[in-house]
Amino acid sequence: MKILLTGANGYIGMRLLPLLVSEGHEVICSVRNRNRFKIPNELKQKVSIIEVDFLETVDTSSFPSNIDVAYYLIHSMSSSTEDFDRREALSTENFNIYMLYANTKHVIYLSGIVNDQNLSKHLWSRKNVENILYSGNFALTVLRAGIIVGSGSASFEIIRDLCEKLPFMVTPKWVNTPTQPIAVRDVLDLLTHVPLLEKCYNQSFDIAGPKVLTYKQMLLQYAKYRKIPLYILTLPIMSPKLSSYWLYFVTSTSYKLAINLVDSMKVPVVANDNHLADLLEIETMDYEKALSLAFQKIQQNQVVSSWKDSMVSGRFKKDVSKYIKVPIKGCLRDQKSTFITDETKTLENIWAIGGETGWYYGNWMWQIRGFLDKLFGGVGLRRGRTHSDHIDNGDVIDFWRVLLADKEHKRLLLFAEMRLPGEAWLEFQIKNNVLVQTATFRPKGLFGRLYWFSLIPFHYFIFNGMLRNIKA
Repeated sequence: MKILLTGANGYIGMRLLPLLVSEGHEVICSVRNRNRFKIPNELKQKVSIIEVDFLETVDTSSFPSNIDVAYYLIHSMSSSTEDFDRREALSTENFNIYMLYANTKHVIYLSGIVNDQNLSKHLWSRKNVENILYSGNFALTVLRAGIIVGSGSASFEIIRDLCEKLPFMVTPKWVNTPTQPIAVRDVLDLLTHVPLLEKCYNQSFDIAGPKVLTYKQMLLQYAKYRKIPLYILTLPIMSPKLSSYWLYFVTSTSYKLAINLVDSMKVPVVANDNHLADLLEIETMDYEKALSLAFQKIQQNQVVSSWKDSMVSGRFKKDVSKYIKVPIKGCLRDQKSTFITDETKTLENIWAIGGETGWYYGNWMWQIRGFLDKLFGGVGLRRGRTHSDHIDNGDVIDFWRVLLADKEHKRLLLFAEMRLPGEAWLEFQIKNNVLVQTATFRPKGLFGRLYWFSLIPFHYFIFNGMLRNIKA
């Protein structure tokens, strides 16, 4: 079967891809930037990769033809608070044109449950995307999911942040909104069973776990599973803006995503039935089982994909690969080097930087910088990192984005996504038993230069301390 997988480097796409390949399908991965498509080499050799931005003018010159099945896994909720619905509609309309050219037989769309009469803007946009897809020249199957629970999912990570960091919560009344969570494994199971299944053509199915829970019950069950104390006081107010700020400051979510999530959390997300699971004879797992499986992956350091590594979780929404060539002209630099005795151990230290390991010197100062960044609408330090022992191009490390992770040539290049009056790079490289650490800043105007020079005393201690503690 010839399958087009859009959103191949997204949370679901990254998990669906190996399953499709293992079933022997010919898979074409559609991504905006192939340089950020991080999959194992043995898997990459078994798939085709094309670069398509469905928001841009349609260009079918290099688009594949005669596609049997296409998965539509594209959404823009995290990228905007105002026009994401327009962007999603445009993307879908262009997708339909590509599918007409490719003579596609069957399209599968992962949407959200849209049964309530008063839908949020996010859920209304999902419903609108369905309507546009139904106008396409292909058979369509829509899978409408509620909250997806799995290691690295936005919903799971938000619940995890809240429960692990706040033993006592004062919450708005939307925590009493009913929802019906589903395990990511069940979502993938259902997605892989419907291609070219004619009894699923031109139908929309709600997919969900077996139990309806409120957000408050989900938080309390998480705390019970983790054996941590949690007390929740619910106030009789909704206050979307305050709720958005609350999620933004306590969790790793971006402010734009927090606004859209809170808007949706006011709406009951409950399945009408589990008809598709019954049709395919699949028994979906309950919330506690989904939590258990998520933590197994985390404890084994086998998180396949995380929403935090998506570009929409950061400051820059466009292709950041253009920043991979570190500029020299008009830049301020702090470069330090030291002789090392063990290149292998030093490289391991570099590859473990950030997240739980920290920054090797003055972690409290990095935490203050992260708090200030959050205060001014930045990403802060809460994103951490997805894996503890390896790094891929495009990964997130706290408030940095990985531009280049080349372990063979012993070089790591990071680009700052915190709020700055300019642009910043941080690079580590080992050559001939010498560790070179370079911080580069391209200031924006006079304020950018004042910012850099005001931090020179802190840089002296921080960068020297980092270099000293990283080397082995």
